[in-house]
Amino acid sequence: MDKKNLSHLTDQEILDKKKKLKSNQIISAVLIGFLVGIAVYSTVNKGLGFFTFFPLFFIFLIAKNKSDLNTINLEMKNRNLD
Repeated sequence: MDKKNLSHLTDQEILDKKKKLKSNQIISAVLIGFLVGIAVYSTVNKGLGFFTFFPLFFIFLIAKNKSDLNTINLEMKNRNLD
């Protein structure tokens, strides 16, 4: 997310974006936990194999929203919003 784009948004739009990103972050955490569980279960039952590493690949794809939330928090701090 671009800081330049955030500066053009209203206060309410920034608060809405933060709320949406927080809910997305919770969903991402649940999916990451589920995928790690699949990898551990596969390793315990069948040893190292395809289903051990395949779910772990998706964790890297899911875990990219953190920088967007940090950018929004910085913009909120600049505007004195909480």
